[in-house]
Amino acid sequence: MATTQPTDLSQFLIPNDVPIVTLECKKAFQALTSKEKKYAHYLAKASWCGGLICLFQTSPEAPLIFLLLQKLFKAEDVTVLKEKALKAGLIDDEFQAFLTYAAAFFANLGNYKSFGDTKFIPGLSKDKLVSLVKASAAYTSDSSSLDELISLCGDAIYSLSKKEQQLGLGDDGITTYFSGNCTMADAEFAKRFMVEKNIDAYNTRLFKTQDGDGKVVYEVRLASSQTGTEDGDSLKLGAYTFEGLAVNVTRGDYSKLMKLVSDNLLKAKEFGANDHEKKMLELYARSFTTGSLQDHMDGSRSWIKDKGPIVEHYIGFIETYRDPFGMRGEWEGFVSMVNKEMSAKFGNLVENAENFLPLLPWPKAYEKDVFLKPDFTSLDILSYASSGIPAGINIPNYDDIRQDEGFKNVSLGNVLSAHTKDQKVTFLTNADKELYSTLKAPSFEVQVGLHELLGHGSGKLFIKDEKQNFNFDIENVKHTETGEKIQSWYEANDNYDSKFPIIASSYEECRAECVGLYLCLNKNVLQIFGHEGSAADDIIYINWLNMVRAGLLALEFFTPESKTWRQAHMQARYVILRVLLEAGNGLVTIQKSTGEDGSPDATVLLDRGKIDTVGKEAIKNFLRKLQVFKATGDYPSAKAMYDGYSAVQDDTQEKFLSLREVVLSRKLPRRMFVQVNTKTDADGEVVLCDYEPTAAGIVQSFVERFTGSDFELIVRALWDKDRAQFY
Repeated sequence: MATTQPTDLSQFLIPNDVPIVTLECKKAFQALTSKEKKYAHYLAKASWCGGLICLFQTSPEAPLIFLLLQKLFKAEDVTVLKEKALKAGLIDDEFQAFLTYAAAFFANLGNYKSFGDTKFIPGLSKDKLVSLVKASAAYTSDSSSLDELISLCGDAIYSLSKKEQQLGLGDDGITTYFSGNCTMADAEFAKRFMVEKNIDAYNTRLFKTQDGDGKVVYEVRLASSQTGTEDGDSLKLGAYTFEGLAVNVTRGDYSKLMKLVSDNLLKAKEFGANDHEKKMLELYARSFTTGSLQDHMDGSRSWIKDKGPIVEHYIGFIETYRDPFGMRGEWEGFVSMVNKEMSAKFGNLVENAENFLPLLPWPKAYEKDVFLKPDFTSLDILSYASSGIPAGINIPNYDDIRQDEGFKNVSLGNVLSAHTKDQKVTFLTNADKELYSTLKAPSFEVQVGLHELLGHGSGKLFIKDEKQNFNFDIENVKHTETGEKIQSWYEANDNYDSKFPIIASSYEECRAECVGLYLCLNKNVLQIFGHEGSAADDIIYINWLNMVRAGLLALEFFTPESKTWRQAHMQARYVILRVLLEAGNGLVTIQKSTGEDGSPDATVLLDRGKIDTVGKEAIKNFLRKLQVFKATGDYPSAKAMYDGYSAVQDDTQEKFLSLREVVLSRKLPRRMFVQVNTKTDADGEVVLCDYEPTAAGIVQSFVERFTGSDFELIVRALWDKDRAQFY
């Protein structure tokens, strides 16, 4: 593959000194009973079996890179492989660069960063990589397989054409949620088809081929272990003609992995603590067997009824961040233990939520009719099988369940607390750096709590159902911005993701972030988290400072060539920075300077005395518009406003496009996590296997995680099935 490589490769390399931290959960795991450990063990196995799906949701070459790395590291210990590599002509830094690449690949479950969606490549030449492979024990025992893998993916590992530098659709990037020949127009067509047929996109991919006559044929493929059409009427399997084009709805995507997921869920069911847990696992397993998203929704209904479990988990095709069109869910499965002490704070927040919701800046008619008090717990993650690990989650993502039946909030305590010593802080004054380093964790804890519970958990969608009935007073509810009657809403087959394509994830994250900023100004909220007096004022300041600094750091995640954002949360934070700069009055200032190293630098300044006046008013007005446009399904108004604030240009005082170069020159590597494994001992009891917080530790954890069950054969077979769609 002949491509023009960028002259500066630094943005596509993972540095050898990348921070690596342990996701500590030993104490919480050891507190479980034998039955609870077995329950957690099989849930973790189910999660990780499904985790391999992320490879097939990232890039065409990711499954092959996985196979290459697994073969290399399963055949011999890292230290032995290093000795052979050095003898083959590599130097220490080159071998470490390869090891770091492997660790990053495993940690991201693919060769694109989970946070930012940019490709990363090994920090050694392809020739040196080939020399390493040929010196390995794996090559000695099976040279033909290794030669084939290098032939199939060697060029793709290193290729950095414009299209391959980031995830995206069509000319804007790489995606495997769609076949390689799909464009945004195809995504729009599929959306119209799926809305009309009432097919949710969460567990699907879209492929475009041609029939024998050269006519376009679309395939909407559902994830399931079953591959046939038997009993498929409820799934709407079959052949259709829509807008003059052929569309086939099929199932069987990731089939053999889906079977492993279902099998392990049914094993976990034997150790469930109550009927809710057993029922949800049965429904999840059925969903992953048949492809029925309705079964997953019903399983989620049982899940939200499982209040206060000792072992908490969720699994399926959940977040839509990485689908360039924002409708298809990435695989995610997590297993965790509840941290009771920290959960008590969140429980108090839930109990007081009905007092805080009326403080949000929209009329009562725009709020849910009834606030369904959710579980809100702090969790210590045992296993998180996806491309990345968040700090908090509000699930399920199904609109009708969240609005009418409830949801759960979780804060991932051991993710929030995991950090390395002496973390560098950029773009702040020295005085702010000291306070920021001290209070970032507790202030972020407040923000996550408000973001998840009262951000994602607030706000109503205006809906007209199948019987033409409205869930709001169509005659008397007025639009806050126009003063007129409501002119737009969601139809029965609409959902938020389909109504707000592309911007849905970032727009909603922005709304939730604004709720956190707005409500953290309330002293009663801060008191729940144990902050009072001047200490509470410092928490507010650092929370707002963290947000505006993040808005500046967000410039790393903007691609000027396509004018697209690669990370939903960071786009949201940049938008908030723009809103607060627009408020003026010296609330936020970005000062450009020269750093101690002689290179361009910048400093973010926040006037803490104006947060509760200028800042609060700006967020209040912006947040109200975010909610009203979302509630009324007014995509055109929402997109116009959001795109305006999302623009990165040099036509502002800050000259953000130029400032982006400063941000890139001072960016810091994002931390990677080492996760534990579980296994059964000779007595049938489940024990924990932990690993050192190094690149070698991450590699070893993945080698042991995917030993057995013919994982390599399954991954190869699934790749062979997909091959024609991308090559």
